[in-house]
Amino acid sequence: MAKLTLSIDAAVVEKAKRYAKSRRVSVSKLVERYLDLLSKSFQTPPDSPVLRSFRGTLKRAKVRA
Repeated sequence: MAKLTLSIDAAVVEKAKRYAKSRRVSVSKLVERYLDLLSKSFQTPPDSPVLRSFRGTLKRAKVRA
């Protein structure tokens, strides 16, 4: 497990602690879950069969200047 140091406003830390306590989870686990969700939103979805069928078709296209 890696350690990470963050600078966060004290009021936000207190709110996060209360939120975490009410859900019986640590603030570290909340941050870990949130960062994991963020990273998943940046992953590109797999190509559909239709998109795969078009891949490479423009390589053969003639471009006019």
